[in-house]
Amino acid sequence: MSWNGRAWLDRCLPSVLALDPPAAEVIVVDNGSTDGTPDYVRRAHPDVRVVALDRNLGFAGGNNAGAREATSPYLVFLNNDAEVDSAWLAALIEPAEADAEVGLVTSRIVFMDRPDVVDSAGDGYLRCGGAYKRDHGMAAPPARSAVEVFGACGAAFLIRRSLFEDIGGFDDDFFMVYEDVDLSYRARLRGALCVYAPAAVVLHAGSTSIGHVSAQQVFYGQRNLEWTWIKNTPSRLLWRSILSHAMYDAAGVLGYARQGHLGVWLRAKMSALAGLPRMLRKRVAIQRASRVDPERLWTLMAPDWITIKRREKAFDFERADRGATFSPPPRSPGT
Repeated sequence: MSWNGRAWLDRCLPSVLALDPPAAEVIVVDNGSTDGTPDYVRRAHPDVRVVALDRNLGFAGGNNAGAREATSPYLVFLNNDAEVDSAWLAALIEPAEADAEVGLVTSRIVFMDRPDVVDSAGDGYLRCGGAYKRDHGMAAPPARSAVEVFGACGAAFLIRRSLFEDIGGFDDDFFMVYEDVDLSYRARLRGALCVYAPAAVVLHAGSTSIGHVSAQQVFYGQRNLEWTWIKNTPSRLLWRSILSHAMYDAAGVLGYARQGHLGVWLRAKMSALAGLPRMLRKRVAIQRASRVDPERLWTLMAPDWITIKRREKAFDFERADRGATFSPPPRSPGT
């Protein structure tokens, strides 16, 4: 999916089209861009299908539109500011083929400007009701065997089509940020496993559409983390985590106030509250369809949120302060 990310496709699409074995189909969803992305893709890559939307539906709505056009038994999502290894797709499919209970497979995502540093090794979930990127900011270790994780990072992952359709795809109300956490949580409630495939390597620029620690990122992240927790957490775990969740929110407001985002944080929480009746209606259906023991989920959630989030935020803020980015390649003449 792409939103005004035409320049990144010069790097992304050639890597996807060089996969070994090749992908059964490649679809680019253009999320109402104004940079000529649909015409460029049709001209430069005629074998790639283009889904051109007339407005920006966000990460959730845009990827849902692409999924509706796809025909393969596996749906594989990839951000436009990414470049994949030639064996990436095969490495994602292997765990799903080996075990029918595996519903999602997430990639080993490293920074495009620092391929020796991990951006994400799948998503983790905290017992207090927040998410984090596993191994974020840590040195990339040698590839290991596939391991179970809580959820998949939306930048590059696979999900069985049947599972995606069964749980209703991404939640359009989320627009962007946390939509992958919410999707993974709902899949876990249906009993699906998620595994991290370290051989599925992706170079990722990251936050090229919304920026590092931007107002948009804070708003959607802080609103949607509440909706994810409320919608999906089984009642037994919800009551068990309510105190730590309040402490997590309190720490968040202090941190974002120091960054000059107090007003954004407050608007996010007010928006979350305004949408609460709608999320509670969704919660009823989600919990009714749950097939997993809540204690099983609890064992997959990390208890030490202070250490994890302090390390994650320190790395993100340092990276933002340094202005760390990776620029897309210049456009080819005539494109």
